Amino acid sequence: MKPANTEIERHYTRNGLFTEILRCLKAQGIDAGNVKRKDIAGVDEFHIRGALVSAELAKRADLTQDSNVLDVGCGIGGPARMLADQFHCRVTGVDITAGYIKTASLLSELVGLQDRTKFIQADATAMPFGDNSFDFVWTQHAQMNIEKKIRLYSEIKRVLKKEGTFIYYDIFATGGGPVYYPVPWADSPAISHLITTKDLQSILTRLDFIEVETIDQTTAGAKFLEDLLGKIEAERPPAPGLQLIMGDSALEKLTNILRGIRDRGLVLQSGIYRMDV
Repeated sequence: MKPANTEIERHYTRNGLFTEILRCLKAQGIDAGNVKRKDIAGVDEFHIRGALVSAELAKRADLTQDSNVLDVGCGIGGPARMLADQFHCRVTGVDITAGYIKTASLLSELVGLQDRTKFIQADATAMPFGDNSFDFVWTQHAQMNIEKKIRLYSEIKRVLKKEGTFIYYDIFATGGGPVYYPVPWADSPAISHLITTKDLQSILTRLDFIEVETIDQTTAGAKFLEDLLGKIEAERPPAPGLQLIMGDSALEKLTNILRGIRDRGLVLQSGIYRMDV
């Protein structure tokens, strides 16, 4: 049996991803020497509602140019670049997938944000940072692949400063409806470790986090998916989008999330928690 992290990395690895993004940009008439962050927004934010929800969360959490942020499960670095660009934060991203880390670094250099972002391959349950290192820890659509939830959120607590803030935006199971596979984070239940929102609240409370707010993002997420599916079907040539990350099964995976939401098996929620000092 292969180690879980190996299976997760295999699931996400897309050979030649950076080259394919450049090819799509060229097809859109965008020169590789003049790429702006907005030009790669469709692929950059590998989560439902994309850059819009990331900016909303950052504003609600009061990030500033002095904030030192850790993005756990950073993917190819879209949220990190958004925070660095719009909020002038210093952002470190970690992800288990080596190809994502390589692509994240190349994309930051491509759009001129390499000085405010850095990316490190690491296991989110054993991160290579000292205690009390970050003002904010940020995670979006990452915990679904991590079985050891207590270790994950304990690590987040450890690396946060004593008055730090934890921000999340994730997909959760309801416990009362179906989950259809494949989905973007898993082709089968073997590497899918969904919990409920109540489970998460219980874990965070146990670890002495204090809830600032939680927001049900399900309706907005379903509308986004409906619009995105129509756009993918219609757009030719394709702009760099989530299909580059998910491959040929992108439509099926996105459709299955929408089915799961409609059949009351999945919900989306964002939240902001602070350390209990």
